Amino acid sequence: MEIKYNNENLIPAIIQDAETKTVLMLGYMNDEALEKTKETKKITFFSRSKQRLWTKGEESGNFLHLVDIKLDCDNDALLIQANPIGPTCHKGTDTCWNETNSQDFGFLSVLEDTVQDRKENGTADTSYVASLFKKGINKVAQKVGEEAVEVIIEAKDNNDELFLNESADLLFHYLILLQAKCYKLNDIVQVLKTRH
Repeated sequence: MEIKYNNENLIPAIIQDAETKTVLMLGYMNDEALEKTKETKKITFFSRSKQRLWTKGEESGNFLHLVDIKLDCDNDALLIQANPIGPTCHKGTDTCWNETNSQDFGFLSVLEDTVQDRKENGTADTSYVASLFKKGINKVAQKVGEEAVEVIIEAKDNNDELFLNESADLLFHYLILLQAKCYKLNDIVQVLKTRH
């Protein structure tokens, strides 16, 4: 790597959770800190206030274990992916921006949150999802079964639009079933990871 350090011989290092892709913190590294990070596989910075190297977690035990290092297009910033042990911020939060470090599945996470809200706050007379929850687990499971059969039928046909619509219905009702069983998408992902 041909690194362009600043006039203090430092380079900013953005630390990102390797799994969730959440940005955890920003620190600065000099050449020695970068080499120690590579050698120990624990993220080490150069502390501008203490004027010395410090390994994240050396006092708290909340280490950041190195996964990957990337240099940006101008060679003047690092993106470091790591696996955090415990909270990253010295204030005890997951990130230095006071965000929760959780897996995000984009729109599926938004939809999952909406289903949870309907489960907890919806009324059966105004919300289809709330009405399914009110009918109980058997009705929710039955809907998933019905949608699965419809996906199979449309998969054998040549109408892509119907296939995609039925697939969306299946996924939607599966999210409802997960919540009815008090689980989330991330619980399924964890099971899949153990099988990978």
